[in-house]
Amino acid sequence: LNYAYERCWSIAALKGTNNVALGYDEGTVCIQLGNEEPIASMDASGKIILARHNEISVVDIRKTEAADGERLAVASKELDVCEIYPQWLSHNSNGRFAVVTGDGEYIIYTALAWRKKSFGSALDFVWALDSGEYAVREGPTVVKLFKNFKETRTFKPPFSSDAIYGGALLGVRSGEVTFFFDWAECRLVRRVDVTPKEVKWSESGELVCLVCEESIFLLRYKREVAAAAFERGDAVGEEGVDDAFELVHEISEQVRTCIWVGECLLYTSISGRLNYTVGGEVVTLQHLDRPLYIVGYVPKENRVYLVDRDYSIVSYQLLLSVLEYQTAVVRRDFGAANSILSTVPLSEHNRIARFLEAQGFKEEALAVATDPEHQFELAITLGKLRRAHEITVSQPSEARWKQLGDLALVSSELALAEECLVRAADLPGLLLLYSSTGHAEGMEKLAALAKLKGKLNIAFIASFLRGQAGECLELLLGAGRAPEAAFFARTYAPSEMSRMVNLWKESMRAVNPKAADSIADPADYPNLFDGLEHALLAEQWLPQHSLA
Repeated sequence: LNYAYERCWSIAALKGTNNVALGYDEGTVCIQLGNEEPIASMDASGKIILARHNEISVVDIRKTEAADGERLAVASKELDVCEIYPQWLSHNSNGRFAVVTGDGEYIIYTALAWRKKSFGSALDFVWALDSGEYAVREGPTVVKLFKNFKETRTFKPPFSSDAIYGGALLGVRSGEVTFFFDWAECRLVRRVDVTPKEVKWSESGELVCLVCEESIFLLRYKREVAAAAFERGDAVGEEGVDDAFELVHEISEQVRTCIWVGECLLYTSISGRLNYTVGGEVVTLQHLDRPLYIVGYVPKENRVYLVDRDYSIVSYQLLLSVLEYQTAVVRRDFGAANSILSTVPLSEHNRIARFLEAQGFKEEALAVATDPEHQFELAITLGKLRRAHEITVSQPSEARWKQLGDLALVSSELALAEECLVRAADLPGLLLLYSSTGHAEGMEKLAALAKLKGKLNIAFIASFLRGQAGECLELLLGAGRAPEAAFFARTYAPSEMSRMVNLWKESMRAVNPKAADSIADPADYPNLFDGLEHALLAEQWLPQHSLA
């Protein structure tokens, strides 16, 4: 390494990483040696092949038990010392063969006995979905295709290729665009103007994920559209077959590794999360405390396995039945979804309910949800007040009763509104309800309840509306409002006016005796109170002719 910084005096490595610092006369340089991503691949049965330097080993994680995130205590078995320095390792689609690439060469082994099957020179190596088919990039202008270890075609793309990708179609990247060709005749299917660092196809070959630096694109490959265009002999231009791909979803997230499980994409992000996406909905399974790389998923175990830079293996539970149910929902196949639901553990029903709600199926979400809080939210959203009432009775909460009472008022469910407002002790709401409906008995109960809870303003209004002047006076006196009580008595209870004035004067005398003496008592100065006699007569007449 020559950085033209004169003499090198110091070298230091950061423990646990591939970072190395070099100190020179003229400055300092920090470099990264090799690749920090562990080289590993897992077959469908649960055997993981690991490559540490030149050593190839196998780990069998079947029948191992560990809690989510715990390192699996499994021993590795050495298989071979590789002739080349491995830079990439991958099984084919059925797991019978595995390839190791590095130093511009590739070697294909039988996965079980780890015997050499084929080898050759290659800058890139990719497997097709067909288990016996693969391609190698020998140079910028030469790509060779093989089937059952025999060369079937030499493909010379009309441009300089930078990388190739495997899967249902053969992908070739050139500059900032990627071209997809069919394996049979290397016909251009579609040009995509992105620069993926990885291309992942689902097992069905219907969905593909393009992993770019800042985001991922999920596309649906319409195989029948491409096949029909080739059968008709349509002229295919530089863009390929129109509508061969359909954009399903774009996720603006930096992805570290990903795999397909059915139609669900499972991935780890640079931000340290283990997520999966189906139907455009991203679900976080786990927050990771260190960089982890997905090596595979074992349906029988319902677990996804990951490896870190130190080749420690951890796993997390991901129920296949949940993924199948969500996939059926995305396809709008509710018959299949209902048949799968019986196999989903009850503990996962809330996750399914959240997914259904996000997909817009709130009725189905309410039927599946087991969390009372979520059930209540869904029932309220759907306007099912009686269902919300049942939920709140089983799991009472003052906030829920109040919310349900307000909605019942809006919906003119007065009986339900009264019950909810009483249970929530919503005194202002009860005042509005009883005063609007002329509910005399309810108003009297409200006055007593408000007084008990110290809400004297509501108790006063309720008593006033019922014409209970004496009760209003006692409330004012209890609150230390003797002046207001005297003025109230002047209008509504003239027979009590003298007593109220005396109480007012007593309270005032402690503060200002002169002011207290200046207050006129109607018993002593009736001439100062116009209409007092008529007011007293009206007070006596009113109880005998009450409208209540």
